[in-house]
Amino acid sequence: MNTPVQPDGTLSPTLGPEQPEQPEQPMVRFAGVTKRYGELTVLDGLDLDVQEGEKVAIIGPSGSGKSTLLRALMTLEEIDEGVIEVDGEPLTHMPDASGRLVRANTRHLRRVRGNVGMVFQSFNLFPHMSVRQNVMEAPVQVLGLAKSEARERAEELLAMVGLEDKLEHFPAQLSGGQQQRVAIARALAMRPKVMLFDEVTSALDPELCGEVLNVIRRLGEAHNLTMLMVTHQMGFAREFADRVCFFHQGRIHEQGTPDELFNQPREDRTREFLSAVNEAS
Repeated sequence: MNTPVQPDGTLSPTLGPEQPEQPEQPMVRFAGVTKRYGELTVLDGLDLDVQEGEKVAIIGPSGSGKSTLLRALMTLEEIDEGVIEVDGEPLTHMPDASGRLVRANTRHLRRVRGNVGMVFQSFNLFPHMSVRQNVMEAPVQVLGLAKSEARERAEELLAMVGLEDKLEHFPAQLSGGQQQRVAIARALAMRPKVMLFDEVTSALDPELCGEVLNVIRRLGEAHNLTMLMVTHQMGFAREFADRVCFFHQGRIHEQGTPDELFNQPREDRTREFLSAVNEAS
């Protein structure tokens, strides 16, 4: 088991036989994470633990820090304070010889980040590559997989997302929903432990939105992936998530099971947000 990190930046001592067993190590941990853009604080001392296999929906108004959380977990945004861990190991930091945490080097970032896959609002597919080549590329170039193995993995994943008949098509020949499903297969091809979805249906019309959400739903049912999803689809969050976190001003303002948060919200700001969303839908 990897040594967990204390909020002060030191590593916890290894448990001795006389110490009580500790709670299960979360798959993802944000401890006091702050992110600023100049004078604007987007994440404000955020604390969040996500257990292995847990499905967490993240909702809230624009500018509340939802997407920044995912981008920080993918190391696309550098945090200003705090520590992020993945599978018990610090992501943005690494221990020095004395056991204190220092900023992670590129090699450490790349290795730990390899446990995390992300699907974005925009599909970001390579337009000059076929569907199969898009899914094969990263396993070959980053993981060093043999092309034959990467091809087999790509075809298996594309079949899983219902695109086994589109292997030789190029992105421009696909609908938006199909392109998003290719993007999901491409992220899964790296065998991540954590999958992040950032408003993956925001650019799609309702019919195509449904086909992408169905794929994500099947993934959640078939695999023990830890998933974090930023979404404005309240119905899907209610159905899909084990836990829903409502973000406001860079923090988790309220969280609970879908039933608790949607049917019995405790905070006025949560009720205001949900009422506004319901009126707009």
